[in-house]
Amino acid sequence: MACFLVPTTEAIVVTAIKHNVKKKEELLPAEQKEGKILMSQKLTWLTNLLWGGSALLAYEHVWHGEVVPWFPFLTAASDPDDTAVMLHEMSTVGVTMAVLVTAVWGGMMGVSSAMDKKAAVEAQAK
Repeated sequence: MACFLVPTTEAIVVTAIKHNVKKKEELLPAEQKEGKILMSQKLTWLTNLLWGGSALLAYEHVWHGEVVPWFPFLTAASDPDDTAVMLHEMSTVGVTMAVLVTAVWGGMMGVSSAMDKKAAVEAQAK
């Protein structure tokens, strides 16, 4: 019903954090940034995953008539019984999806870190 709102909220928060991180990275000397994947780029990966997944879920909810272009926009919000079901879905399915996407991103960060370390070791060997 509205599970897509949880990853959308996370995407909004992470996007704001990413912009702040990017501003701080711009102040770093070029030597510190050279040959590295910056945190702002890594956060871009997470925001892309979150925004993309949220957009697909929102489209699916529009397709099934659960989201409409008139107030209150979520059909479940018009009936108190449906609202309780919607909030339960958001707190279970929505949170699970957001955590799963973030966990996948965390795995990507682990692989990225291992690749960075391997490249640093190979560069020192030369």
